[in-house]
Amino acid sequence: MVQRLLTARRSRGPGTGTGGGRPARLTAVGTGVVAVAGTLAAAGLDRLLFGGLGVLFGLGYLVVCFQLAVRVRYPDLPAAPICGPIAFAAALVLLQPSTAQGITGQLVSLAGGLALRAGWLFTGTGLAGAIVTARYLAQRRRHRAPAARRSS
Repeated sequence: MVQRLLTARRSRGPGTGTGGGRPARLTAVGTGVVAVAGTLAAAGLDRLLFGGLGVLFGLGYLVVCFQLAVRVRYPDLPAAPICGPIAFAAALVLLQPSTAQGITGQLVSLAGGLALRAGWLFTGTGLAGAIVTARYLAQRRRHRAPAARRSS
């Protein structure tokens, strides 16, 4: 199933083989699935080992955000900084220890969890956003360089 989510990026042409060792690229949907799966795995492990969501969950979220930003395909770059926070909130809703009852109680518990873990959330999202921006600018520069040489 993971192989379906990952799209191998291969160079076309004679003798190029596997594309020079490039990592597999994620589609937008694959990015969302990997974000949710990775964040839930980190949250589940943290809850299992320590009884709550703490530093292990935050570090796992940072690793997931980094991997999403590095592995997402160029046309799907905006998906990386968007999927991370959604997965973070989903992990809080599903695995945060809470005694709240009802929809209102769950929403208040989610808001409290987001407020207490805002540092991890903003750091991971900012990391993904910075990497995606750098990749976008580098790709734009690569496409502009041949055009500038041709016009000279």
